[in-house]
Amino acid sequence: MSDRRTFLTTLGALLASAGLSRAAMPAPRRDRIGELLPMRPLGRTGQDVTMLGLGGWHIGRMSERDAQATIDAALEGGIRFFDTAESYQDGASEERLGTMLVPKHRDAIFLMTKSTAKDRAEAEKHLEGSLRRLKVDHVDLWQMHAVSNPQDVDDRIARGVLDVMIKAKASGKARHIGFTGHAQPAAHRRVLERTDVFETAQMPINIADPSFESFVEGVVPRLVERKMGVLAMKTLANGGFFGGSQQGEHGNNPKLVPDRASIREAVSFVWSLPVSVLITGPDNPDQLREKIAIARAFEPLDQTARAALVKRVADLAGPRVEYYKG
Repeated sequence: MSDRRTFLTTLGALLASAGLSRAAMPAPRRDRIGELLPMRPLGRTGQDVTMLGLGGWHIGRMSERDAQATIDAALEGGIRFFDTAESYQDGASEERLGTMLVPKHRDAIFLMTKSTAKDRAEAEKHLEGSLRRLKVDHVDLWQMHAVSNPQDVDDRIARGVLDVMIKAKASGKARHIGFTGHAQPAAHRRVLERTDVFETAQMPINIADPSFESFVEGVVPRLVERKMGVLAMKTLANGGFFGGSQQGEHGNNPKLVPDRASIREAVSFVWSLPVSVLITGPDNPDQLREKIAIARAFEPLDQTARAALVKRVADLAGPRVEYYKG
């Protein structure tokens, strides 16, 4: 545990150096919709983003009524970062944002989508399809999605996916580019070994992660060194903290929440790391409003509190909780 305690202390220093300490946060901003949630720098992009973002997978699986209500709750609550991907519900998530969000609010939001493409032709097809469904001529961030292992990274680069992403940025169809993955930290490290063109990286970050195949320990410090934006997902293990063993579902496995930690503690841990935005996937508007309230009242956890949370759940951490790793 001493090594982990030292590591979490180091992350505290990284937090300050990345400009993400509460003291470094500017006064709340407003736009034509209302007061924004606190903003954080998105790495070296020169962009600031709201500390909480709305996940598009959940929007795609909701009823149309609930999806619109959740998007409205996000805007009213000060969220301006919106996530989706061409693979979510076969493009239906993108279509919903293109219908329910973009027409009225494109000027006010940061819009991100992702591609699971394995080769050049598929990446080009995905980009054009995403732009069409979202009803935009460009996205703010386009990410190479769900890299699974080092070989997957090598294959995608060899087959031209990275070339398409670089071209998309040069043409203005994507203002910024990045990558995501949830299975192996080694895949993220392989991307960083192969290229320095990406500006952001998305990965699971939660209180169980430091004890099992850790992205927090094995990837985040490298991203901060490169001044890349860190996008946190699966901060409640995508249902795993509630006993679930499949995406977005609760279940009968051991429950980290509420048995070992509260939702407030779990997300405060994530925001106390060098994270630009925490992307949340709510099941309904009320769940989103709960996260918004926590964000507005957020106070960073110090090294001792962070280490205590990691220790509190360490015996339950592993493949049953973070079932998507491996």
